[in-house]
Amino acid sequence: MRLLLSKFRIPVSDVVVIPDMTYPPSAQTKNWFDALTHDFVRKDDDATNQNSNVPVIKESELMAQKPKTFNFMRLRELLLQYSTEANLVVMTLPISRKGTVSGPLYMSWLETLTANMPPFLLVRGNQASVLTFYS
Repeated sequence: MRLLLSKFRIPVSDVVVIPDMTYPPSAQTKNWFDALTHDFVRKDDDATNQNSNVPVIKESELMAQKPKTFNFMRLRELLLQYSTEANLVVMTLPISRKGTVSGPLYMSWLETLTANMPPFLLVRGNQASVLTFYS
């Protein structure tokens, strides 16, 4: 990895390989996310959801997206552990398919990644890792 980054003239002092992303997030991180989304979560049968322009996250959506949400929470923990001293954090912008995730939930995911972090650059890509260099 160090050699690859040096070809792009990116100075690297440490490379840390994260061995496992499958651990569940801590209770503290779950509580933080619950507090973040508290004002937006509504029951599916809540009558106020029907004709309101207020953005909401339905409980069924939150349950359906639970694995992905846990993944973002775990990423937050790792970012806090390894990147709080960074000058800049660069990450691929998570893309969701239209109609599968509500706007408030998607924005909550982005807030989960970037809140209380150093400057953060989310780069829009096509979900394919591509590095091109000319020697």
